[in-house]
Amino acid sequence: MLFSADAAETLGLKALAWLAGNDELLPVFLGATGASEADLREQAANPEFLGSVLDFLTMDDAWVMQFCDSAGLAYDQPMQARMALPGGAQVHWT
Repeated sequence: MLFSADAAETLGLKALAWLAGNDELLPVFLGATGASEADLREQAANPEFLGSVLDFLTMDDAWVMQFCDSAGLAYDQPMQARMALPGGAQVHWT
């Protein structure tokens, strides 16, 4: 399934909401990105920020599975949504 930019942003917002509600993982995200809780609110409409949320989420298969299970999504959807957001194009080194 190819994601439109709007659909990818919507999925990114769902991931952000899930992350914000995860008391164990939210501090890890904030520490890894340097973002503050205020940044979460201020940057929620920013496609680049949503891309960073999906970049973080897709670093660990267990996180992807937890998010997708809670949202009723297929496990490949976060990565596909990430590819539709700015900076998400696959790099070809050849």
